[in-house]
Amino acid sequence: MIADSPPGAPVPPILPPKDGHVFLDRERFPASFAGDLPQAQTRFMADSQVLWGVEALNGAVGEPAWRTKSTWYLVAADDRIIPPPAQRAMAERAGATVSEAPGSHSIYVSQPKVVVDLIRQAAAAQVASWQQRRPPASQAGSASPRRRRVGHTSISTPRSLPGCRGVGRLSCRAGHTTSGHWSWIP
Repeated sequence: MIADSPPGAPVPPILPPKDGHVFLDRERFPASFAGDLPQAQTRFMADSQVLWGVEALNGAVGEPAWRTKSTWYLVAADDRIIPPPAQRAMAERAGATVSEAPGSHSIYVSQPKVVVDLIRQAAAAQVASWQQRRPPASQAGSASPRRRRVGHTSISTPRSLPGCRGVGRLSCRAGHTTSGHWSWIP
């Protein structure tokens, strides 16, 4: 992606590899990585960056999740690390629902509301999708509790309230729990 950047695209300030690792130039880091954040914060980010192994740039993903999962992508329109046209191309390839906002590569820090709004949009779309796949009430079962395992999550759902698709406790194998109201999860 960096080697094949479109003409006129910004070039990330990646220093030559040293001991098998790459690093962004500290002096050029603020403008390229986080140009929309306060300078003191970008200096801290530049000083605390974690080295990446050169081999990571050659890594291959066996089966990308976007091939089988719904995907959302936030294009950071002012990104000077990954050019926005490259971001749009990646999002299109993944079949992602795309949002775009002004922001640097650190948009998750500079524009947290935009990021949260996209996460909420994705969550709402998933809930709507699950509700569409919900079995008819005649197949939903009785008021006795049912347990379903979703990933590492176990859900206990008594179906005793009229019109309710699930009230109960949500817990994971690690023991974290939450109580609440949710829709049927396939």
